[in-house]
Order: sequence, then C-alpha cells, then structure tokens
Amino acid sequence: MKEFIAACVQIAITPNDVKANVEKSVAWLEKAVKENDGELIVFPETVTTGFVTNLEVGELWDLLDDKLIVEEIQKAAKAYGVHVVWPTYRRGPERRVIYNSSMLIGPDGGIIGTYDKTHPFPLERAVCGGWVTVGNRAEVFETALGTIGMIICYDGDFPELSRILAVKGAEVITRPSALLRSFDIWNLTTSARAYDNHVYMVATNSVGPDAGGAYYFGHSMIVNPIAWRLAQARGGEEIIAAKLDPDPLRYVTTGSKSLQMFDHLEDRNLELYKESLVEARSRFEIGKRLPRK
Repeated sequence: MKEFIAACVQIAITPNDVKANVEKSVAWLEKAVKENDGELIVFPETVTTGFVTNLEVGELWDLLDDKLIVEEIQKAAKAYGVHVVWPTYRRGPERRVIYNSSMLIGPDGGIIGTYDKTHPFPLERAVCGGWVTVGNRAEVFETALGTIGMIICYDGDFPELSRILAVKGAEVITRPSALLRSFDIWNLTTSARAYDNHVYMVATNSVGPDAGGAYYFGHSMIVNPIAWRLAQARGGEEIIAAKLDPDPLRYVTTGSKSLQMFDHLEDRNLELYKESLVEARSRFEIGKRLPRK
C-alpha cells in the first residue's frame, strides 16, 4: 500500500431522483479532490436514490438505468484521476432483481470491481418481503493505492465478512452506509472491524432524509488499523479526509514508541473457529422477526 488520502463525501440525496443525485455527487467529488486532495473517495450507501425508496420493486428496477446510475461518475473519476467507491442499487439479470451494490471505479474511469451487499438489513431483504437480492461474493481488488475490500452498512455488524476480506489481503475496507441505529453502534462496529483485522476502515454514513422519512445522522469516520479515529464528520453535509500511513502497526497506540508485538490475523486459532460455521440464532427473542419466503 502507498501513502494516500481517503475522503468520505457525506451528502444528502433527493429521494429517487437519480439524475439530480449523480449531478450533485459529481460536484462534491470535484470538491473532495480540489479541497481535500482525495485519492480514494467514498460516497454513502444507495446515494443515487436513498435507502428506502417507497417504490414497488419493479418501479425501482425501472429507475436504475445502467448508464444513468454510474456513467457520469466514471467520467468524473477519469477527469480527476481518482478512485471512487460508488454505492447504488443496481439491476440484476432479470426485472425485479435488485442488488444493493458498491462499485470501485478506477482513475481511468473503468469499474475495477463490484460488490453486492451480502447481509442486507431484514427490511430490504427480498426473502423477507423487501427489494434486495443477497450477494454471495466477497473479493478484494488490487489498485495503485493498495488492496481494497468493500462492505455495505449492516455488513459491518458481521465480523466474519471483514475477516474474509482481510485474509484475502485487504488493507483498506470501505463501508458506505445508511445506518440509523445509533452513533455508538456505528462507532463500535466500524472501529472493531478496523482493529479485528488491522485494516483501515473508510466509512461514509448517509445524512438527511430518504423517501421513507428516515433522517440519517452522518458522523462518517476513517479509522486506522489500531482503532484510532483519524477523521470524523458531524451531522450535516461535509467532507472528511485523512492520510493513510502504509506502516500503521509499528507502535501499539498513537503517540507511543512501544512496539506492537501481535497480529490479529496471524494469531488466530483456526482449528477452534470451525465450530462457528453452523446455523444459529440468539437465545434471546428479538422484538419482530420478518417471515422468510
């Protein structure tokens, strides 16, 4: 990994107006480059429409024109020579099949890779009556900046997913989100995934309302591999940025000269972990279980 600047673009969307949201994002991408020197720029989850659209699944599928949702961002990435993580709902292979996705766009404007959310929140999950089809791949992507893995929002609650990406070589994991639960959960899970796996987490949360009337609290953050917050946003529209050091594990904590002597990946007890790979549910009953088809 090289030293580079990561930036979170925390903006509000116009519900279901893809064209307006793309145009706004292009303007803020330019701002992230010119004012913050961003080289990896991460937008919030479902930035083209908002998380809850209140549209019927077929209507949402029709709205997600393949070129409209990403083409102008690709052009902007190429114009400024930057990497962009671009989160959007996108069409699956058949009408009514929709993925909650994150696209990694390179400085030549090409799509380096696409990740489809592997842990949709129950509300959005198609098998629970929602609109999103579950993704089934977790890959990392080699770039000129470093090795990047992608997760989306609720994915960050599951340690196994980020661990898979780290084992595959991720140095940076991006977490675009539309997270509502609380700042404490947001901070805890993002920081834990950084520390669990000794990776940088670049986590951009939504701000403002969506079509469902939810208001997102922002507080995007960039966390280093020893769980130190390098940057944190507030509750409104803004950009945060931080320089990522390619040698972040030399010392045990920020400001110390005590050498770190542990590695959470190398020190795993692999034989024991086999016991976790079985179906399970909490011994405590949750307030509402959505029926699964």
